[in-house]
Amino acid sequence: MQIMKMQRLIWLIGLILLALTVVACGGGGDEPAAEDTTSDTAAETTSEDEAMEEETMDEETSGLPDLEGREVTIAVENAYLPFNYIDPTTGEPAGWDYDVWNEICRLINCTPVYVEAGWEGMIQAVADGQYDAAADGITITEDRAEIVDFSIGYINIEQRLLVRKDEDRIESIDDIVNNDELVLGTQTGTTNYETALQYLPEDRIQAFEQFPFAVQALIAGDIDAVIIDEIAGQGYLGENADVLELVGPSMSSDQLGFIYPKGSDLVEPVNAALGELAQNGFLQEVNLQYFGPNFTITYDDLFPEE
Repeated sequence: MQIMKMQRLIWLIGLILLALTVVACGGGGDEPAAEDTTSDTAAETTSEDEAMEEETMDEETSGLPDLEGREVTIAVENAYLPFNYIDPTTGEPAGWDYDVWNEICRLINCTPVYVEAGWEGMIQAVADGQYDAAADGITITEDRAEIVDFSIGYINIEQRLLVRKDEDRIESIDDIVNNDELVLGTQTGTTNYETALQYLPEDRIQAFEQFPFAVQALIAGDIDAVIIDEIAGQGYLGENADVLELVGPSMSSDQLGFIYPKGSDLVEPVNAALGELAQNGFLQEVNLQYFGPNFTITYDDLFPEE
């Protein structure tokens, strides 16, 4: 009997020791282990940021049309500073048109698809429905409005004369009109060409396929002046600032707009987005970026001499 009691005591002590060992390995009795909340906090912060961004976007797009991700093909020349061009540093398309259309589509939920197209025939191609829209610094005119629909005007453009700095015969368009020996250059199919026709007969106007060719002819002395949009003219100065200058008063003040096929259902949504961009300050910022003194890309950068 004594032996049995002793065996029970040893067995009981063994159980107690085993229980104490389990508690020790468990890390401290009834107190729960500390939880790692770092990842949870980061996740909550990210979710809050995303929610704020979504709320901001919802506020901006509230009341604007929703095109439900629809693709919109937009014709661009990719050769008209600062509206559209191929960035000489990155090799990627860039410019005012890209930034504005990207923002327009963000507001009205569309997908811009940019298609490079030559200026010659661009307006007719839009009229024929080959593109949903075109963005290429297109002047709003009554003649063009007969075959395409325009957006509201988004910027005013002044037409001026570009001449050589050593030119002492030309201070205004009147000097060209009064001197039969002078030849005026411009780009075919543009409002600049139409303005030139208001002052001169066709045989005194030399039209080029693109403005860079007209400017090269001017520098070479083959023509005496180029009528050009002032903003574009600034882009041609660049490395040629020592040989070229803009002279005279503005000959025409025009508004630019996007174009669409007649009856396009894009006119009202895009106009609504343009109105929002004017109101929220985006247009002012992008205009300063591309038309201000900090924009330094010139046609010399786009078309370097070989």
